[in-house]
Amino acid sequence: MFRAIFAFCVCLLVSASLASAQDRHEGYYYPPITSEEVFERAIRDLGNPTKQVRIDFIQTLTQAQLADPAPPQFMFFAKGEAAKDLIVIGLNDDVFETLYRARAVMAQMTVSVREGPFFVDQNLQFLATFYDLLQILEFDTLVISDGKSWSHKVTFDRS
Repeated sequence: MFRAIFAFCVCLLVSASLASAQDRHEGYYYPPITSEEVFERAIRDLGNPTKQVRIDFIQTLTQAQLADPAPPQFMFFAKGEAAKDLIVIGLNDDVFETLYRARAVMAQMTVSVREGPFFVDQNLQFLATFYDLLQILEFDTLVISDGKSWSHKVTFDRS
């Protein structure tokens, strides 16, 4: 009986530690996830984009924001061991007031990245979206949040 109870406790501890490892950013960078979706479309395979490629991508987005004279409306963070978790947090009460506004901002990001050399070189400027680019760069997840009351998680399925 003792062994069964001990084994059950060990299973609970392992499960809890795995869950906390997956959600370690929740409660620190953003409030609890309130909605989720899976993005399954895969239009191109780049081979094996590295952590550095993903970090460079986020740095490029951030530098473009900081070059604008207006204060940033949201911030990007690449997290996780291989920088495969993208977090986008609204910095004011208006820009990501709703999930629909956040999705509109992500759609607008499509316009910005389509003009970049990557989309043009890959002949994707008329086909791919911002989510497609994240899928191509092998991000596992995207969390969008107002930084106050809601968070939405997009999981990129490459199967």
